[in-house]
Amino acid sequence: MHKILLTLTAGLAALPALAQPAPTAPGFDVAAALARIDATIDRQYPHLDALYKDLHAHPEVGFQEVRTAALLAAEMRKLGFTVTEKVGQTGIVAILKNGEGPTLLVRTEMDALPMEEKTGLPYASRAQQTVDGKLSFVDHSCGHDSHMAWWVGAAAALAAMKDQWSGTLMFIGQPSEENVSGAKAMIADGLFTRWPKPDFGFAAHVGPMPVGTVVVKDGVVSSASDAIDITFHGVGAHGSMPDKSIDPVMMGSRFVTDIQTIISREKDPKAFGVVTVGAFVAGTVNNIIPDHADLKLTLRSHDEATRKLLVEGVERTARSVAAMARAPEPTIAQPTGTNAVRNDAALSARSAAMLTTAFGKDVQFVPASAAGGTASEDFSAFIDEGVPSVFFAIGGYDPAMIARYEAEGKPLPVNHSPYFAPVPEPTIKRGAQTLALSAMMILARPDPRK
Repeated sequence: MHKILLTLTAGLAALPALAQPAPTAPGFDVAAALARIDATIDRQYPHLDALYKDLHAHPEVGFQEVRTAALLAAEMRKLGFTVTEKVGQTGIVAILKNGEGPTLLVRTEMDALPMEEKTGLPYASRAQQTVDGKLSFVDHSCGHDSHMAWWVGAAAALAAMKDQWSGTLMFIGQPSEENVSGAKAMIADGLFTRWPKPDFGFAAHVGPMPVGTVVVKDGVVSSASDAIDITFHGVGAHGSMPDKSIDPVMMGSRFVTDIQTIISREKDPKAFGVVTVGAFVAGTVNNIIPDHADLKLTLRSHDEATRKLLVEGVERTARSVAAMARAPEPTIAQPTGTNAVRNDAALSARSAAMLTTAFGKDVQFVPASAAGGTASEDFSAFIDEGVPSVFFAIGGYDPAMIARYEAEGKPLPVNHSPYFAPVPEPTIKRGAQTLALSAMMILARPDPRK
């Protein structure tokens, strides 16, 4: 299942009035740390820009990120990290130990989407890969190329500041986030047993907000995601003899309509829940009633009760539709799923306060009482293992571009659009600043003068 999302950050940007974050946590000089981080990032930026454009032009889908992983592994080794490759198939783990102190996880995703890019950029992707047995164009239309560039930038800044912090950095290059399966694959491959379990974690996602914006959401950030595949089994026949068939197209069509009554008549209207049929494949030609129909669904929810209602409702409706047609039981599979991302309350408030000191009004703190985003993220798998974390949203669009789209009455290209194209330099720099400052907030050595 590919998580078809508007974008996590678009949802956060639309949330209501912002609460005031907790007072800035002491422990290090934010301005001084930012000055050193900026010096390294500015020096590194031509290289980061080249890396970003290389990654953008050569995207790879989930569990096929061989070239991508090799590039990131080489970058981290140059910075002094000890790197292990092929963790959870194509993932990488880069470790930098620097004395006693906490272990901090910083994650980037590496995978792209099976779709054709239409941005017209000089470095636009024309890459193709085999996906589900079919050759497909591939595009970093979710923004993971920006994430990888700012991840390397943050690592470079922290490696240059080893005199200022103590502890262990665990930088993770995660595969197959779009299929919400890469994090679980890395954990199953011993991520938290072969290496120390992190004390804290950070990650960030770019979205169609003004560049420079950083959103910190307390509590639920993203939705739970469940993929469900359904095959309705019928009896094939000639198109002119429908009475000799059990038509799976009819069963699938009825199901597509009936399943929405779970949302409109069973779900609490105050609770978030979405059922989307993203694929319906049946038949080959005009005059043959096929013997099966394949449907692929994505379910999204924020709370466990709604999640259970949706999954059970989909399964019950599918079986009922088949029974009404006097057809065999449908085949129902749930290939992937992930829980909602829930930011740690204390770490969110502390991060928001620190980043507000650094970036002022560009930082938005969203309280737990506000609804989370509708998209999904398998960063939740790390949090579910007991790693208190914060997942940031980073703006990537020129405000003038946003204003132009609004003036023309056009919808802004969001994540997963073939036209999604964040502004590289300010986006990458703000992401790197945010992750490096957050790491310093956790790992900074006390100033002996204070």
